[in-house]
Amino acid sequence: MKILCWNTNEAVWNHWNQVTRSDLTLVRAKNLSETYQLLKNAAEDFAYCFIYLEDENFSEQVEQVVTLHSQYPENKVIVFPNKASQAAALRLLSVGINGQCQPFIGRQQLELVLSVVDSGEIWGGKAFIENLIKQTAAVLETEVRDVELDDLSERENKVAHLVAQGLSNKEVANNMNVTERTVKAHLTAIFKKTSAKDRLSLAMLVQKSHKVH
Repeated sequence: MKILCWNTNEAVWNHWNQVTRSDLTLVRAKNLSETYQLLKNAAEDFAYCFIYLEDENFSEQVEQVVTLHSQYPENKVIVFPNKASQAAALRLLSVGINGQCQPFIGRQQLELVLSVVDSGEIWGGKAFIENLIKQTAAVLETEVRDVELDDLSERENKVAHLVAQGLSNKEVANNMNVTERTVKAHLTAIFKKTSAKDRLSLAMLVQKSHKVH
């Protein structure tokens, strides 16, 4: 299994090679052009795309990642920012980036990250996602349509509100005493009815609905 790594930092690159499993092959791209070329030639060969966000041109690189993901949406992307930025985190996660981690992540934590992302969840931790939703809902716009939640069934509404609290599919399933498959089915219906494209957008919509009512 291959991982495409857009990485300009030698120390971080060497660290990634040390903490990844032996069955994972890291393929390095040192700039955006090389990244596009590798994806153009064999996007399906890469299970993940790791992207190191450097301090220099940080905001510009964030937008480049957004554009890259929009062109290759099937590839799972995990970003490794060298500095903390809540605005950047929201921007990336809201468009479907699968997670963000510290550049010098540990071996066991990286395994956990990949496991969570493989299950269809966003990595960042429950507290991170919940705080991100709470602190940015009032000041950042989302791309969802201005719709009400009235079209949702009672159980769909409950799922939406639990997701808005930052709960994972497994946690929602435990809370409602149903299977994760049932939760995923509810989320599929919710996204279709509300036009929310991801969990963060749905959370924003739930909070906006509360303000209206």
